[in-house]
Amino acid sequence: MSDTLELCKLLIARPSVTPDDAGCQALIAARLKALGFQIESMPFGAVSNLWARRGNAEPLLVLAGHTDVVPPGPRAEWDSHPFEPTQRDGLLFGRGAADMKGSLAAMVTATERYLKAHPDPRGSIGFLITSDEEGPATDGTVKVIDALTSRGVHIDWAVIGEPTSTERLGDVIKNGRRGSLNAALKVRGIQGHVAYPALADNPIHRAIPALGELCHHLWDQGNEFFPPTTFQISNIHGGTGAENVIPGEVEVLFNFRYSTETDAEQLQRQVHQILDRQQMDYDIAWTHSGAPFVTPLGELVDTARQAVRAVTGVDSSLSTAGGTSDGRFIAPSGAQVVELGPVNATIHKVNECVSTADLDTLSRIYEHMLTQLLNPT
Repeated sequence: MSDTLELCKLLIARPSVTPDDAGCQALIAARLKALGFQIESMPFGAVSNLWARRGNAEPLLVLAGHTDVVPPGPRAEWDSHPFEPTQRDGLLFGRGAADMKGSLAAMVTATERYLKAHPDPRGSIGFLITSDEEGPATDGTVKVIDALTSRGVHIDWAVIGEPTSTERLGDVIKNGRRGSLNAALKVRGIQGHVAYPALADNPIHRAIPALGELCHHLWDQGNEFFPPTTFQISNIHGGTGAENVIPGEVEVLFNFRYSTETDAEQLQRQVHQILDRQQMDYDIAWTHSGAPFVTPLGELVDTARQAVRAVTGVDSSLSTAGGTSDGRFIAPSGAQVVELGPVNATIHKVNECVSTADLDTLSRIYEHMLTQLLNPT
């Protein structure tokens, strides 16, 4: 059994449903301490965070990820226990196999091999690991970055082990992510009998024209790195449950995934303008999950693509699609950020799995990046 596969199995066996780390970080910390890393536990609230660094020189390359996983769902729907790592048909099954305990294992073993070959790199290596990526993401990476920034720590490059690949390992590298803005809209009317609409004010009828305009509004055109900003309604709730009652209010939840061509404040202003034109009585509560970020072509992106090509022969494409990631907390510090990890076809699903061969290949890709960035020829 390879070192990467063995470590991945040990991590999967720890049921670290967010925000419980379940001892995963202690396991990783012990491996890193043996390599000369300074280990620091940085808990915030119920969240476990690990900051480990070897060396004090610049540049600083950080390998980042999360030990928490989403709940496994109904046990009966799994072909094997979600927290008992199981191999069959060249795959390793278990919750977190692809998202992202496989990447963490590959990062650790890549670092072990790299430091054995290069015990005195020109810069420093850091590990930033949280148990709050799958949860609210309020006491994890964002808090660690705040603490490191207050100390004057500057991260030059960050590699996040998110499962970015689609068809085969390394075919997609994320060099950025869209911003995410959520809203909870409440439109008030006057409740009444459906047979006497003149005595009521239907908030659903008032909301529909505005929602239609929001759905069809062109927010921006996107750019070379981002598709156009999207608006999606995720929930509409109104009514008393009776067929003959006009409701007194309706609640609508919606989300923007937005590009660098706009910002959260501009989107909010545009929404209010559209709503105000309908002369509705409404309240709206905004939640900003993160701004968009992008790492353009350059040192880190080029190194990641070269590493994938050298190890696998695959030419990677760049993407900013998908959900948010903890890269949104690291990028504002000035770091170049890329995300590179296993095939994501089974993440968050029943029978989540990762190719056992891909685990070793991913470890070699990370090792190649360490070598190219910290020991350039």
